[in-house]
Amino acid sequence: MIPSTLRMATPLGFAALGGIYSERAGIINLALEGMMLMGAFGYVVGTQASGSVWIGLLVGTGFGLALALLHAVATVTFHAEQIVTGVGINILALGITEYLLPTTEQVGGLPHWKVPFMGSYSFVVYLLPVLMVASHILLFKTPWGLRLRAAGESTEALATLSLSRAKWQYIGVALSGILAGIGGCFLASEVHYFTKGMTAGRGYLALAAIIFGNWRPLSGIAACFLFGFATALELANRWNIPVQLLNSLPYILTMVVLAGLVGTSRPPANLGKMKS
Repeated sequence: MIPSTLRMATPLGFAALGGIYSERAGIINLALEGMMLMGAFGYVVGTQASGSVWIGLLVGTGFGLALALLHAVATVTFHAEQIVTGVGINILALGITEYLLPTTEQVGGLPHWKVPFMGSYSFVVYLLPVLMVASHILLFKTPWGLRLRAAGESTEALATLSLSRAKWQYIGVALSGILAGIGGCFLASEVHYFTKGMTAGRGYLALAAIIFGNWRPLSGIAACFLFGFATALELANRWNIPVQLLNSLPYILTMVVLAGLVGTSRPPANLGKMKS
């Protein structure tokens, strides 16, 4: 259960971290699903074309970033409705990857590191807690984080310092694309191929984890591990529980979490507001 939980939670964790940066800057990011999917697609295509998993990781991360910049241009520059834009980008990513579906040839996985008392996992699994702590420090203990959060909380504070809200929103959305892209790369790396819609709603689960974690890295990643455990139960199924119930468990848990916490969680004050 522990190895399965770690593997299931890792892509969720990267997408959730990315979503926290974007939404702390005031941009709703429903496009995390599409960014993860393009990251997985880019990893497989890049690895097949170059023969290097590192090139694949770079390409997959770049694809995630490209979708993020598309989202930023639409929402920050042209003030498009953020939820509609996010859903549209998800549909676009699904259509592009289905049309350009790579061959079924398997690709190599990212290197695994063996750590005492932990076991052997992809280095991306070990990178997640490092980024989780680093993101908490960066967002809540540094002037850089204060400015990023001001873009989603208090535009007056940014104006007082003569700082551009749009710049900080671009930074937040770009980081979300990079991190979600890495999550998608990890997903493809673990199964060694790409299939249509392989993210299977993980981007939306990451959004639920963000709300559950009150837009904070530490509690948001903890929620990802909870969702990862629910998915791992589905894979283990040693108790002969109906498969249909286990398949729906992560989403049932998501609805329970959102129903119980939406009223108590406090999003950034200017989240989703298109104009300063």
